[in-house]
Amino acid sequence: METIMLGGFGIDAWIVIATVCVMFAVLLFTKLRADLVFMGAVGVLFLSGVLGADEAFAGFSSPSVVVIGVLFVVVSGLMHTGVLQWIVRNLLGQPKSYAKAVVRLMLPVAALSSFLSNTTVVALFVNIVKIWSKKLGISPAKLLIPLSYASGMGGICTLIGTPPNLIISGLYGDRTGEHMNIFATALPGVFCLLVGVLSVIALRRLLPSHDSPDAAFETTSEYTVELLVASDNPLIGKTVEEAGLMSVPGGSLIEIIHYDEYVVQARGEEFIMGGDRLVFAGQIDEILKLKKSHGLVSASTHLFHMKDADSSRQLRTAYVRFGSSLASHTIAETQFEKKHNVNLVAVARRGERIEEAPHQVVLRAGDTLLLECPPRLKIDTNQFRKDLHFFDSDDVPNIGSKTLVSTAIMIAMVVVSALGIMPLLQCAFIAAGAMLLFRCCSPEQAMKSINWDILMVFAGSVVLGLAVQKTGIAERLAFGILDVCGDNPYVVMTAVCLVATFATEFISNTAAGAMFFPIMYETAEKLGYEPYPFLIALMISVSSSFATPIGSPTHMLVYGPGGYQFKDFIKIGFWMNLIILAANIVITNIVYPLTPINN
Repeated sequence: METIMLGGFGIDAWIVIATVCVMFAVLLFTKLRADLVFMGAVGVLFLSGVLGADEAFAGFSSPSVVVIGVLFVVVSGLMHTGVLQWIVRNLLGQPKSYAKAVVRLMLPVAALSSFLSNTTVVALFVNIVKIWSKKLGISPAKLLIPLSYASGMGGICTLIGTPPNLIISGLYGDRTGEHMNIFATALPGVFCLLVGVLSVIALRRLLPSHDSPDAAFETTSEYTVELLVASDNPLIGKTVEEAGLMSVPGGSLIEIIHYDEYVVQARGEEFIMGGDRLVFAGQIDEILKLKKSHGLVSASTHLFHMKDADSSRQLRTAYVRFGSSLASHTIAETQFEKKHNVNLVAVARRGERIEEAPHQVVLRAGDTLLLECPPRLKIDTNQFRKDLHFFDSDDVPNIGSKTLVSTAIMIAMVVVSALGIMPLLQCAFIAAGAMLLFRCCSPEQAMKSINWDILMVFAGSVVLGLAVQKTGIAERLAFGILDVCGDNPYVVMTAVCLVATFATEFISNTAAGAMFFPIMYETAEKLGYEPYPFLIALMISVSSSFATPIGSPTHMLVYGPGGYQFKDFIKIGFWMNLIILAANIVITNIVYPLTPINN
């Protein structure tokens, strides 16, 4: 049967193109989980007959995907024995200038991210950097973006530092039968890192300068607190003046929201009724003492008896994540407080006062929330983790003999793999087993550490890359690139890396790596050169996303705590993308000179 061609592509190729375009649109414009989107795309390619069963599920057995899963366990051992905490505690110091502070921050973070999950490293450093910035007298916003940048640039220095490196090296091994060394990207990566550090220092005027949003909760008379009058409160029937609530220690009453949602300006002669929500402005911790002195309760729901309130609770701050179900809603419109047993006390937005009552504020991504929580709130559910990121952590491991054991295991894994004694996959399995054997982490901790959502995305990315190659899209695009850029290999390498760099601002860097691998590989072969240098440059490019907060999970980790706006990333990130791209092309071609295939 003759294959129908349209625009140079067969039907199968157009199905792949349509699937990829729809997938990207869904990821950009909806809040659907990325793993579901990728699995849906794989399902479409399988059901349409573009891929057979073995091909559609090849991602789940891909060595690079398996390595990522096993490395989660290794990192769990390091986390639960306090290795990262010890490193953080002993590295930052007291630098005397902003330039020195950036160097003291970015280099250790990059070193850690070369071997560990960059999201884990950034999550650990966020609180440390906020406290450290206060000691140094530097705005946290000047340091949190460099923190995120350092984790990304450090990850490209080894194959295990970032998932795209594992994916691309794995696909290269499948195609050629040759395995890349774990330090294949080390020299280009370190050079780009140093250029990145100097660029951040040079471009520091493009970084915003303001306080961390949660620091605003420490100030007086800047934020509102909402408390509720229970139905058996003895103050009911009295005026505000008679109840002694007009002016209180640490603040003042600014408005009253009656049970029928009727809002009145606070006046001394206004009568208090059961179910009233009293909105105070002032020092939060002082105002919350009214719960004890005047029998008020948290305003999440209408409590009919004061004894229903839980007095053994604590205040914690968190920010609203991108894609959170809370965004574009008031907290009152959701069941969030009831479901998780928390109460919203106050809301901050980029460090500025929000005049509205907290329960009437339409929340946005990046908003900082002050929550009243149970004493040892555990964030166990996926839904909770996807909505909020807490600034503090209850899980502080003890540093002891197991800290040295887990460190030795990690170093042994890297050395054995780097020397070629054993492939990385086997090394990772042995290291994970050793972490469990020496009780650096429990089996339960190990299983919880595996992020199955991320693994689904990785597996789906491998399959989509296979589809792009199988249907001839990669070859066709390779010829198209050569038609536009000519046969100069440096121009072609730069062009593909430029597109990859900006594509990864909007899609997963793993997906970008899997998508651009066959294109870069085919283009290099059509030019008559060994693909190896081209792929090294691609690895660095797909992990160089600096210009949008959605370009990397680590950017989203610092977005709320830094009080950033979307444009803050664009201002400095656009130039960082171009600078690192130039550094990447130059250093890659010095370390790995282009080699004709026949030589």
